[in-house]
Amino acid sequence: VFLLHGVTGSGKTVVYMEIVEEMLNRGKDSIFLVPEISLTPQMVYHFKSRFGDEVAVLHSRLSEGEKYDEYRKIKNGKTRIVVGTRSAIFAPLKNLGLIIIDEEHDESYKQENDLCYSAIDVSLLRAKECNCKVVLGSATPSIEDMCKAKNNKYNLVVVDKKYNDENKASVELIDRKDTSLFTYSTIFSLE
Repeated sequence: VFLLHGVTGSGKTVVYMEIVEEMLNRGKDSIFLVPEISLTPQMVYHFKSRFGDEVAVLHSRLSEGEKYDEYRKIKNGKTRIVVGTRSAIFAPLKNLGLIIIDEEHDESYKQENDLCYSAIDVSLLRAKECNCKVVLGSATPSIEDMCKAKNNKYNLVVVDKKYNDENKASVELIDRKDTSLFTYSTIFSLE
């Protein structure tokens, strides 16, 4: 288990996709979990842009027919990457090599009605069964997982720099006393 503690904008998504590609090269399948459905389209876009038809999507807002189609593609080995919310942890991949849980600190990974489970706990069990890797990623890891990393139960990977730091916005302080730089109706300078 790896805990990827990366500041916001550190490029965790790029790291995730590199690891998934390495798994594909090794003939292994991957599951990528996001904490909520609203984040799924963005991640699906990134993954499908890079991996095309290798990507299946699973979440509760799919229609029954869409879920069935995605499930069949996964079960028949037509896709090797599953992107989705917590229930995607149950995807029937044949050769699971990697499970990534983005924003691992998020409480939405816990199902608390009907069948109660934690997607993180299930991922750890599946990893043990399949002898696969788990990557827990967050800019603000849970206290429990940081403690496990500090006690060497998890491998801690820290990324404390932004990914594309050279594109950072420049900041210039302007003296508000110089009224020639401002119009009467705005607080923003003309420069």
